[in-house]
Amino acid sequence: MDYAIQRKNMVESQVRPSDVTDRRIIRAMLDLPREAFVPERFRTLAYMDGPVPLTAAEGSGPRRTLLPARTLAKLVQAGEIDPAGTVLVVGAGTGYGAALLAKLVASVVALESDAGLLAKARETLPAVGAETVVLSEGGLAQGCANEGPYDMILVEGAVDEVAPDLLDQLKDGGRLVTVVGRGAAGRATVWRRNGSTFGAAVIFDASADVLPGFEKARAFAF
Repeated sequence: MDYAIQRKNMVESQVRPSDVTDRRIIRAMLDLPREAFVPERFRTLAYMDGPVPLTAAEGSGPRRTLLPARTLAKLVQAGEIDPAGTVLVVGAGTGYGAALLAKLVASVVALESDAGLLAKARETLPAVGAETVVLSEGGLAQGCANEGPYDMILVEGAVDEVAPDLLDQLKDGGRLVTVVGRGAAGRATVWRRNGSTFGAAVIFDASADVLPGFEKARAFAF
């Protein structure tokens, strides 16, 4: 399988037609081997037009996936990346989004709660030239305050709601981007910090798997 051709086709057929105009993102996606971040049993799906599985759903836990390439590219573009900035990737999985951002900004922190995915990221990131990414293991909704504050936070999956603790880790003027809602109800949304207040705007429709720790608590019913 010629992954280089598949990578180019992914960019030309999925990313460019989706209003991704930032050439830095286009160049980074053309350069980064997406297949390296996908487990062997799913590797033939690395460039599919949709979420790429990293794990299977087990019990009541959610499956983990790579965001569709178009969704990731549009979220990163909406984050208004600054080459001198510091970015936190929440739910970094095996590290693809963090590696992409490492080509675009000065400093990237990647937070992951799954030890197996984190081990894969630890192995893969140096192999693709993203050894400067700082890896951290912990609960996703709590963020990584000790490495912040951040110019941008990318939540690399969907959430039912965004935790206030995470928004508080943004710098003044910083942006948080993620998908809010499930399935057809999903909306890519960007938050911007202005002092102690946060404004949110929906930017496009999107679907993604909800990350662990971001599920809305079920209301108690008699």
